[in-house]
Amino acid sequence: MTFTWKFSCISALLFLSCNTGNLNLVADIPNHLKEVSAVETFEDSDIFWVIEDSGKGDRNYVYGIDTNGSIQSRLLILNSKNKDWEDLTTDKKGNLYIGDFGNNTKKRKKFTIYKVPNIIEAKVETTAEAITFTLPKELDAHDFEAFIEHNNAFYIFSKDKKSGYVIKVPNTKGAHEAEFMTHFKLSGKDKRITSADISTDGKTLALLFRDRAVLLSDFYNDDFFSGHLKTIDFNHDSQKEGICFKNNETLIITDERYGDSGGNIYSISFKN
Repeated sequence: MTFTWKFSCISALLFLSCNTGNLNLVADIPNHLKEVSAVETFEDSDIFWVIEDSGKGDRNYVYGIDTNGSIQSRLLILNSKNKDWEDLTTDKKGNLYIGDFGNNTKKRKKFTIYKVPNIIEAKVETTAEAITFTLPKELDAHDFEAFIEHNNAFYIFSKDKKSGYVIKVPNTKGAHEAEFMTHFKLSGKDKRITSADISTDGKTLALLFRDRAVLLSDFYNDDFFSGHLKTIDFNHDSQKEGICFKNNETLIITDERYGDSGGNIYSISFKN
């Protein structure tokens, strides 16, 4: 399917300056969603699913936004609590996963991933399956804002100023102790990862930073840092919080609203 963006830079002038650097403006996120912390979409769909982090009180809703910036779905996740929702990911079966693992205070001991089945068919509310985990005993507490689902497991990336690590949690209902996978250190002024996604073909991993995305490809199994690394500079400064693949050559990016700036959905094309 050819994905046609419905917003050009000319029409976007009605509500936003065209100064978006290397990013292409797709839509304006509704103003009342001020702290959107993730974005996901499904193949052959023009709906972008977003969440807010905990902010003020519990916000256990998932929102579906179209390319006009209109909310098409406001879905209440009944048996969940937004302690600190930070990222979204999907699997090939059409399930959406919510990563409730934010840990700014470094005091959390237990983390939750909510599995939301058939979200496209849900109307107003639905229930989720809880997958919980604790950290490996040898690891200190860290903040987390990024994860992917790959080969029936979750890979969660720590958010650190210098170097980080990856942990693995099985995609199975119940309680687990996460498995330590690897440490990593990437170049760049800002090294804090705020979101992640893996392409539908499973060949490219995207890591999001404030000013860029890092693509990892040609890796072996789940040794993501063993392959080719490519940096995509945005030439645009805002608090980027969400990333996902629209297809194998297009990324979708969201940023937080700050005053009169941000709060948008963008796209950027690339070729490995």
